[in-house]
Order: sequence, then C-alpha cells, then structure tokens
Amino acid sequence: MISDDLHAQVVAWIADDPDEGDRAELAALLHEAVSPDDGETTVQAAADLASRFAARLEFGTAGLRGAIGAGPNRMNRAVVRATTAALAGWLRYVDPTASETGVVIGCDARHRSDEFAAEAAAVLAGAGIRVHLLPRRQPTPLLAYAVTHLRAAAGIMITASHNPPSDNGYKLYLGDGAQIVPPADLEIEAAIRSLGPLSRVPVAAPDDPLIVRHGDKIAAAYLDAICSISPAPKGAAWLRYIYTPLHGVAGDLAMRAFEQAGFPPPDLVEAQAQPDPDFRTVAFPNPEEPGSLDLALAQARRSGADLVLANDPDGDRLAVAVPDDTAPGGWRTLTGDQVGSLLGGYLLGPAGATSPAGATSHQQPLVVTTIVSATMLASIASAAGASYAETLTGFKWIARAGDLRPEVRFTFGYEEALGYSIGTTVRDKDGIGAALAVLSLAARARSGGNSLLEEYDALEVAHGVHLTEQLTVPTTAPVHVMSRLRVAVPAELAGQPIISMADLTGGTADLPSADVLRYWLRGARVVIRPSGTEPKIKAYLEVVEPVIAGRLTEARRAARARMDPLREAVRALLDG
Repeated sequence: MISDDLHAQVVAWIADDPDEGDRAELAALLHEAVSPDDGETTVQAAADLASRFAARLEFGTAGLRGAIGAGPNRMNRAVVRATTAALAGWLRYVDPTASETGVVIGCDARHRSDEFAAEAAAVLAGAGIRVHLLPRRQPTPLLAYAVTHLRAAAGIMITASHNPPSDNGYKLYLGDGAQIVPPADLEIEAAIRSLGPLSRVPVAAPDDPLIVRHGDKIAAAYLDAICSISPAPKGAAWLRYIYTPLHGVAGDLAMRAFEQAGFPPPDLVEAQAQPDPDFRTVAFPNPEEPGSLDLALAQARRSGADLVLANDPDGDRLAVAVPDDTAPGGWRTLTGDQVGSLLGGYLLGPAGATSPAGATSHQQPLVVTTIVSATMLASIASAAGASYAETLTGFKWIARAGDLRPEVRFTFGYEEALGYSIGTTVRDKDGIGAALAVLSLAARARSGGNSLLEEYDALEVAHGVHLTEQLTVPTTAPVHVMSRLRVAVPAELAGQPIISMADLTGGTADLPSADVLRYWLRGARVVIRPSGTEPKIKAYLEVVEPVIAGRLTEARRAARARMDPLREAVRALLDG
C-alpha cells in the first residue's frame, strides 16, 4: 500500500502527463500498489512509485540524466516538456535575440531519443523560438559544433552518453557552444520548479514553420573543419587500425572523417557498427569499463593492427589501445592521461602545431586539463613555451579556460575520463576529432619507426614518469566524509608528510568554489571529491618520478613502489 499523499501525487501527475503510454504505465503501477493483496507484486509496485516520486529529476551539471520511465524522477516527455518550457522562458529573459537565432536540437539512438527531441522542438516553437533540428541519430560533438556554426542561442542534445541502456538524458549548451555553467543551471532549475500545469504549455505542430529541419550541410562543414586540423601525414596509407563506435551514433561521421582526412579505412567491428540502444555486445557501453573493447581487441589480434580506436555511444569520448607484449593478451588500453599527454606533445610540437581559426600570430598556444588529471601536460607546455591552465572537472570549464585571455589561443584540452578537444572547432570533448589527431600522431610515429608506446616512453624520459590511479570508495554519506577530512586534516600519507593542502570550498583566484580537497606530497598529489551523481567518494592519485640517465624502467618501478602504499593510505583515510 502507499500513502494518501503519494497516491494524490501520482493521480495528479497522470492527469497532467502529455504521453498516453506514460499515463498508462503509471496507472498500472498505481493499480498494483493499491491492490488489497499485499503480495510481492504490490510491494514492488509501491516501492517503484515511491522511487519515481521521491524527487524531481534534477537539472544539474549539464542538464538531465536518468532512467527512462513515467514520473517526475525519470526521463519522459513530461519532464522534457517542463524543462524545455522553463528553458524557453529563461532564454527569452537573458537573450532578447533567442527567438530569432534559435536553439539547435540533436539526439542519439537511445530509447525514446527521437521522441524527446521532437517534444523539445514542439515546446520551443510553441514559445515562438526558432528550432534547428539536426538529422536523427547524430553524435554530441556535431550538436556542439552546430550551436556556434549557426550562431544559435543554445543547444539541446538528447543523450545519456555512456550510461546504461535504461537511461536517457537532456544535455544543454549555451550560445558559446559549451555546456552550461552556474548560475544558468540553477536559474533554469528554479524556473522548472515554478512552472505551472503542463497543459498550459503551448506546443507547436511538427510542421510548424519555426522548426527548421537541417540536412547534411552542417555535418559536411564539421568534417571540413576537423579534417583540416588533422590531415593524414605522409605514410598514413600503411597504418592499420580497428574502429568501433560501440553501438553508438559516431560511426557514420567517423568513417567519413577518416576518408576525408586521407587515412585508410579502418577494420570496422561490424557487430558494433550500427546504433543499438540495447548495446547487446557489451555489459556496459562505456569504453573505460573493462571488457567493453573485447571484440575490438580480438579483431586487432587477428589482423595485426597498429592500434584500436573506440568512441563511446554519443561520440564525445575516445578510447585508444595499442599492442604491448608485456600486457595480458598482448594489448594495452591507454589511460586518458597517457592519450592526453601524447596529443598535447604532438599538437605543441612543430609537426603538429595547430592554429585555430581566428588566432593571431602573437597568441600563445594554450593547453588545458583538470585538477584531477596528470600534471605531465604542464611540463610539456613549459618545455614548448606554451601556456597551461587547470580547471575543475568537466569540459564546460576546460572549453572556457582561455575565454578571458586574449593573449592565448586554445590549442588542446583534455580530461582523464577519455575526453579531448582539438582546437576551437568544437567547444566540448570530441571523440571523432580526437580520433583523427591520434591517427595523425600514430602515422607520423610509424613513419619514423616508432609506436605510440615508444612515443609515450620518450615523453616520460623527458618529463618524468607520471603514474596516475583513481580510487572510488562507496559511501552513503559523502558530505560527512568530506566534513570529517576538513576537521581532521591528515599530516601524512603512507609515511610521507603532506607539504600543503587546499580546500576549494569558496573557490580560489583561478578556480570556482567546489567540494574538493587537494593534498601535495613530495613528488605526489591526491585530489578528493564526492561523485556528482553517485553515493561515492573519488580520489585521484598521482606519483611523479624523475627519469635519471634514461633509466625509464627503474623510474617506473620506483613510481609503482610509491603508488601502492599511497593508494592504501588514501583508502584508509576515506574509510575513516
């Protein structure tokens, strides 16, 4: 059985929900939950309803993301309608030109993505705002590109990125082509809460003249831009590589990009080539997860490939794997920090230097990463005479790092979670543009007789071993853990004194306020923060070991010998 209050909430939501299927779903659950038979089915239905109405799906870091289903705490047409109506009102308030410049809408191939995109378009057009609707099943980087290409006021991408198949989401971009940042998210969330009944929201017909349906021209312009940054170098024809879009929507554009840039066609993982919202061949559609690249790696072993490239389902991330005789199975998946350092070194070097459109000769190249990523990029930038910046986690910060610095040009940005941005073509992570840059680097290295691993070895010899690890500790009280660490500041970790620490609450001269603690030891660093979406605390560890007289193997052993006790010390610190 359920409470009278929950019963009333469900009945009211059903009355206001615009979707017949969602109304029926809730009505069936309600019927089960109030059944006089207090059996397992009734208990499960009551618990399900309680979960769906425990809160409203919060408009947070980049928008909405959650499980698909009926009710306020799920992704559905009603939630999309409310969010878009609030967005329309907010846009008209902050940007008087928004009705004319419009909003770009894109969607991936997840369950109900087309439906949610159509709902958002109808609500915006109903509010008198022009809509630029991209062709269906397109990757997120194309949406981000289209916002600035069309000079739109905002962009909406219906995607849950690499979340489980049961999820979907609503990602929002501002007119500068980057994801929303505070206070915009808080203002839109407040507008959602104050919205009246959905029946009062004007909704346009699908053929409303304010809804402009775009063809391939935007994708062609995007491909022209990214291919001009990373064209195939001499010798690229001999490069052999595997590619998989992991059942996502990046495949078609990626294959076009490889050809247009002058690279040979990849050996495509056919079982994962077409969009599939159920992601049938992987346990979890995230290229960071163990096992997600198994099919691609098996194909690479059979073909003797030089490398493996994988995009995540919405195409904004890139995973890279390379042959390594010392690794299990003979292949190693590079970390985001390793790929980020490789690309940073390549793009700042004379052979790969890039000058984004609009840059002037006196501007200094700027490379950017986050406070939880490896610090090797800082050393690479210093050696190259480039500018370097660190931001909070998230490309909404990375993309904007140089906006108020006219003396620099944004050349490269990355985060350790496999996100990379090459130049300013896309002001967000772009797994397709990054794939072209990796291919360009790999082809150049191969022409010189080197592999990507040997290129990375050279970086570590020059800048030191930068060993990184991430530690995740589940907790139902992340706020309590962070408070405890602030009250009882540790003096040492793994027997090494903490030289300094920083609490980002309240922000600094360079960083906005965040629930983050940073500790520095001699030749090591620890960053601790709660997860933004799950009941977990995350710790990001780095150990830096100089390479003396080219003795790389010894330096790596020394770094590992320091990392293992540091990891256990941090685990004990978080466990309390």
